[in-house]
Amino acid sequence: MSNAITVTVPHDLGVEAAKARVSEQLARMQREYVDKVAHSEVTWAGDVGTVRVTALGQTATAQITVLKDLLRIDVQLPWVLAAISGKLQQLISRNAGDALRIGQAPKNDASAARKTP
Repeated sequence: MSNAITVTVPHDLGVEAAKARVSEQLARMQREYVDKVAHSEVTWAGDVGTVRVTALGQTATAQITVLKDLLRIDVQLPWVLAAISGKLQQLISRNAGDALRIGQAPKNDASAARKTP
């Protein structure tokens, strides 16, 4: 039995710039973290990336779809990681957001308007 996670991150970068940033972030994470304890593969077919990470006989897969204004990440976790799926979802969301942050338009903050004297 597996567990599914879906993360979506809006952006203002367009497809090519967002894909480039996601690719860079994936390469950095592979180099600095994943490949030290597991085997990982990243392949791209157009604007859809597939990630496979295998460790201790367990495999997690992800499909990353880059759209002009949205990044969608669908992850399938093996049952042994289902218990920590919430933490993994937060980690994935934070890393994807960090990779795309510069292109994200600031949100209107109603509280900021109230702070003016």
